[in-house]
Amino acid sequence: MKLPKVGITCYPNQGGSGVVASELGLHLARRGCEIHFISSSLPFRLRGYEDQIFYHQVDSPSYPVFLNSPYTLSLATVMSEVALQYGLDILHVHYAIPHAASAYLARQMLAGRLDLKVVTTLHGTDITLVGQEPSFRPITRFMIQESDAVTAVSGFLREETIRYFDCRPDIQVIPNFVDARNFKPLDPGARRRYGQPDERILIHASNFRKVKNPSAVIEVFARVAAEIPSRLLLVGDGPEAINVRADVQRRGLQDRVEYLGHANNLEGILPHADLLLLPSAHESFGLVALEAMACGVIPLATARGGVGEFVQDGINGFLRDPDDLDGMASAALHVLRDESLRQHLAEEARRDAAGDFGVSCVVKSYLDLYDGLVQSRSA
Repeated sequence: MKLPKVGITCYPNQGGSGVVASELGLHLARRGCEIHFISSSLPFRLRGYEDQIFYHQVDSPSYPVFLNSPYTLSLATVMSEVALQYGLDILHVHYAIPHAASAYLARQMLAGRLDLKVVTTLHGTDITLVGQEPSFRPITRFMIQESDAVTAVSGFLREETIRYFDCRPDIQVIPNFVDARNFKPLDPGARRRYGQPDERILIHASNFRKVKNPSAVIEVFARVAAEIPSRLLLVGDGPEAINVRADVQRRGLQDRVEYLGHANNLEGILPHADLLLLPSAHESFGLVALEAMACGVIPLATARGGVGEFVQDGINGFLRDPDDLDGMASAALHVLRDESLRQHLAEEARRDAAGDFGVSCVVKSYLDLYDGLVQSRSA
């Protein structure tokens, strides 16, 4: 198999799509692919020099005539220039809007000079929220139809996409993945960084938007804290963070909650926890739950969406409806009070995450997809 040259575009922030795109690029490069990241800033998971990885910044000009900076057009221009200069085979865009539109324009600009293939990976809110805005629905459907290949990170997201957009049925499910060499439990005998020795550590990591249901996180923790010594770690930031802080203050829990803000080293924080709280209104996949499992941290996650494709209730974690506060609190207290059960579930979680959602099998799926597109071009 001839290894492809791939251009990857993603949002460079700490959202799941940016994490997966960055990690995918890193692992493809380590297998010998030439990878070109094309984005507004360097994705945060790209921390230093990596062989076979190149970065191309997209600058958006600002003119008084423009109400908003024309990022989509600037991105398309840089995509086409990079593709032509380096002879790219694939443009792999993560998140449909606007990245798939830019890739489509770049491909059209190069028609007759370079047979460039476009792969669009759907991650969740690009379909379940943004794509369902009436003004975006037609363009999102068009971009899905015009991509040379489309992948979704879960079966749930694939079915939602087909149902809502009445579009192509050949969307391939390639799940998110976790590098179990980086996300792993604490070494035996290592001391926890957070809390007191007798405290159970709960953690929530997200972009603190309403869909993540952070108010339920505080409510469940308050119930747990009323019964057993415990501490809550909050990782990330977002529009609901101010309401979370106010709720914590109102409940008198400020001495038992730690705000860690944006963290580039989640793999260094998660192993210190016992339980992850992810009570989202829905999750198309829920990457942080998979990363927690790889660290031996038990996920207590939403039953709505794609999390149930890797979390098995009562076997390697817990699934509850996001409105079921009693059920979430009961499950949390049950496992945090029973150390033998916690250890058993943690071992199952680690094994399932590293086995079924490890790097090798998922990266191979993408390589096979790329190869099929390149072969079809050659034919």
